[in-house]
Amino acid sequence: MSAIPLEHDEIFYPDSDGLPMADNDLQRKVMTDLLHALETRYAGDEDVYVSGNLFIYYIQGNPGASIAPDAFVVPGAGKGRRRSYKLWKERRVPVIAFEIVSETGWQKILGEKKKIYEQLGIEEYVVFDPDGEFVQPRFQGFRRVDGRYRPVPLEPDGSLVSRTLRLRIVPEGENLRLTDVATGERYLWADEEAAARKAAEEEVARLRAELERERARSRKTPDEK
Repeated sequence: MSAIPLEHDEIFYPDSDGLPMADNDLQRKVMTDLLHALETRYAGDEDVYVSGNLFIYYIQGNPGASIAPDAFVVPGAGKGRRRSYKLWKERRVPVIAFEIVSETGWQKILGEKKKIYEQLGIEEYVVFDPDGEFVQPRFQGFRRVDGRYRPVPLEPDGSLVSRTLRLRIVPEGENLRLTDVATGERYLWADEEAAARKAAEEEVARLRAELERERARSRKTPDEK
């Protein structure tokens, strides 16, 4: 019996280019903390998709037409794991893209990548150079006005207010801090959250130990006290 031939109509869109996520530890940490803060921000919103270092394919049938922001946010796309983000299937464009600058490919961030994000209709674009070695100023933001990116003036404290996310974004040392514009809530980085959790656990343990000591004292007879 002959095998039924398989039809290969689907074009292959790679999930990876085989390159590492980041060029160095600092870039990786900033990317990881940024994604952690964004995921925390939208943890309770099933309608918002947060990702980074993931291929966005923007021309159906052309696997070469792709770009991978270090972080991006898509309201309305819905949560869920994706191997890549195909615009013709999702039918929603990210509202903001972030790029963390490193030695490799930094020229593209303010050139080719910026142009593609602009053409795709991504409303805001944030660029951050943790070391301040390759891009000056090291923290920049752009917003589409009449279809073209225009620089976003920074606030007096050096922060950028994202209209799409309603977040205040500001360099803090070699990292980026995100704060809710309306509530003032600061979103913790991964190590800060771990430290806060440990401190809370230690405080609970201390209070339990103190409670046990009080109970032990209350059980003693008058002669034992």
